[in-house]
Amino acid sequence: MAHSQITVPIAVIVVGSGALHATWNAIAKHLDDRLIAFALIGIASTLGGGAVLALTGLPYRASIGFAVASAAIHVGYELALMNSFRLGAFNQVYPIARGTSPLVVAIGAYVLAGERLGVVPLAGVAILGAGLVSLALSSGRLTGSELPAAAAAVLTGLAIAGYTIVDGLGVRRSHDPYAYAGLLFVLMGPVLPAVAAFRRPAISWLTGRRAARGLLAGLLSLVAYGIVLWAQTRAPLAEVAAIRETSVVFAAVIGWRLFAESFGVRRMAAASLVAAGIVLISA
Repeated sequence: MAHSQITVPIAVIVVGSGALHATWNAIAKHLDDRLIAFALIGIASTLGGGAVLALTGLPYRASIGFAVASAAIHVGYELALMNSFRLGAFNQVYPIARGTSPLVVAIGAYVLAGERLGVVPLAGVAILGAGLVSLALSSGRLTGSELPAAAAAVLTGLAIAGYTIVDGLGVRRSHDPYAYAGLLFVLMGPVLPAVAAFRRPAISWLTGRRAARGLLAGLLSLVAYGIVLWAQTRAPLAEVAAIRETSVVFAAVIGWRLFAESFGVRRMAAASLVAAGIVLISA
């Protein structure tokens, strides 16, 4: 089913979602034990999703299989993202991971959802993709030591594309994007907390500042992805996915300020390409 072109208010809201996404990823990268970080995020997802489901009830049956498939892909995504953060710098692996997704989503939406992008939005997706790749490679070409991190980030990006397409199809069959989101979070949330609890007693990581930060990251993750699911019911999948990837601009700034990573002329130029792509996609 085709959906109308994206509007400026929806675009602005999705950009905000990207900022929230970059923030919770930075928190997860900053915490010293990333399995525990993602476990805490999973607890927040489970609790938040359960609260939403208590208010909305289950989504339509036609969407439940999509939610189950997406939950499995999300767990794979979290494992790949953890590995990316372990292997590489935040402002390199994050843009590669996020930048892999939009063009894959555009192809998937074309094949699976029958969406046809106009010439200008399609040019915007291409320019945005080029800007994201430029951000990822802004320090120069990849060295041999950086290849494992880049490979993990590309795998993360493919997982992002997978769940974006699955959720875009599922949420449109759900009758209520919030009910779909609640079910998704309840299905995916408990997996990594269970793994972390098996490795270390939960009482040892459910208290203190690390727990508070991890739960905050989980809350931001809930809000950020809930916005995306809502937007996918009102605009084409590829355009929502592409605009959401402006999170890499926020990630570059966060990496510069929080992790003391460089933010030179090349990154500024790449960020400008991203901004130009957003304008064209929203046209």
